[in-house]
Amino acid sequence: MEAATPAPPPPPPPPDPAAAAGAYPVRLEAHNQGEYNRFLPLIKWLLALPHYIVLLFIFIGVAVSALIGFFAIIITGRWPRGLFDFCVGALRWCYRVQAYVFLLTDKYPPFSLEDDPSYPVRVEIPYPEHVDRWRPLVHWLLILPYAFVAAILMYVAQIVAFIGVFVILFTAKLPQGMFNLILNPFRWQLRAGGYHLWMVTKYPPFDWDEG
Repeated sequence: MEAATPAPPPPPPPPDPAAAAGAYPVRLEAHNQGEYNRFLPLIKWLLALPHYIVLLFIFIGVAVSALIGFFAIIITGRWPRGLFDFCVGALRWCYRVQAYVFLLTDKYPPFSLEDDPSYPVRVEIPYPEHVDRWRPLVHWLLILPYAFVAAILMYVAQIVAFIGVFVILFTAKLPQGMFNLILNPFRWQLRAGGYHLWMVTKYPPFDWDEG
């Protein structure tokens, strides 16, 4: 009797489209919720005050973590994993609050450093297994042109958000074009911060639509 022919192995899963496209590893994702509470934008800044108070102390911790990370990378070529995760969590918390205040979502942000898949705004920065030891010495200089453009775009986002308050007040909606004019500057700002803190070694792209 002939031996049964073994079944062929299953095909590999399809590649991640974002990875295949070489998407930038520092990512901020948000989606237009469609219907907004008309009057909530008028008081979001007030409702977010407890977050800003907590974030003040958290970013003191980020400054200390960055100082330790600076010397750790120069000596070992690696970010201490716990400190890296703390910094990512702080950025995640900060951008959830900013997204709430700047009209990207009506859902109140959680008081947490952890990723929340149910929250409509998400920040992802993968851990780098190795960072060249020279990078902490020069990233602050290399990022200046990009950070300058990001700062200008953030002023644009503030103006659009101010106008958006009145658009939502009368229509209960934020047009997708205005939504993108707020979201994309946030992406630029996050990418600049991630590169500045040696959390990513790939220089951020001068690309308006890059996620």
